[in-house]
Amino acid sequence: MSILINESTRLVVQGITGRDGYFHAMKMKAYGTNVVAGTSPGKGGTDVDNIPVFNTMYEAVDQTGANTSAIFVPPAFAADAIMEAADAGIGLIICITEGIPTLDAIKAYSFVQQKGAVLIGPNSPGLISPGRSMVGIMPSRIFTKGSVGVISRSGTLTYEVVSHLTAKGLGQSTAIGIGGDKIVGLRYRELLEMFEKDRETQSIVLIGEIGGCAEERAAEFIRWQITKPVVVFIAGQFAPPDKQMGHAGAIISSGMGTAAEKIAAFEAAGVMVAREPCMIPKLIVETQLKRIRV
Repeated sequence: MSILINESTRLVVQGITGRDGYFHAMKMKAYGTNVVAGTSPGKGGTDVDNIPVFNTMYEAVDQTGANTSAIFVPPAFAADAIMEAADAGIGLIICITEGIPTLDAIKAYSFVQQKGAVLIGPNSPGLISPGRSMVGIMPSRIFTKGSVGVISRSGTLTYEVVSHLTAKGLGQSTAIGIGGDKIVGLRYRELLEMFEKDRETQSIVLIGEIGGCAEERAAEFIRWQITKPVVVFIAGQFAPPDKQMGHAGAIISSGMGTAAEKIAAFEAAGVMVAREPCMIPKLIVETQLKRIRV
């Protein structure tokens, strides 16, 4: 099993005729993802490498049965693209676009919730269930099928951590980048619950960073609701206060959101925290051994 995407995923790429949309559509198709359609207003009726292109999401869903979308359109139009996908009946929307205005993101997120769809991102690298499907911009060669679920706010840290896991023979069930913006769709809590219910996932890696309180809320949720071993890494341990570091959400202000506070919250919940990414595989094995002994 895996969460969110698998062999039954039918993907439409919004913005498929743009530079980034085309490049990553080809990467996803080459990986084995079932890319059934693309959209690009004004270019309906054409195709990209035998992938049919439609003017609207409504046409794409109606004619191909698409159930998932990946968004590669410019920031000014991305919120509309999210809402159009949800309105057309897409159940899972992955927004790769970054730099979407905050008020636009709030409007789109609210609309997606009203439609009962699921949003990952904005500013997300996407997700991958190794050997089954990949949606986004993940470097698929570093992933391998296994039982470790990965949730991260950082794309590049996801890749670093996964490369360490794979090198130590610890494959992944699904790896997800939730996005680094202040407003995003799925967060740690919802994904932790999905991994808890997934029979294939035996342990979970959570990669957080400074800013906000999402990690502290995740720690509390893990304390009471998660039975599987969890290992955490928090980036930004030496970041200065009141200065944005990378992602829009990675800013410490008013004495909240520091790495130290997040680490303390996880440790108080009994979660093992890695001080460096390279330590994660060792801690995963230790948590699994402890579970066996118990």
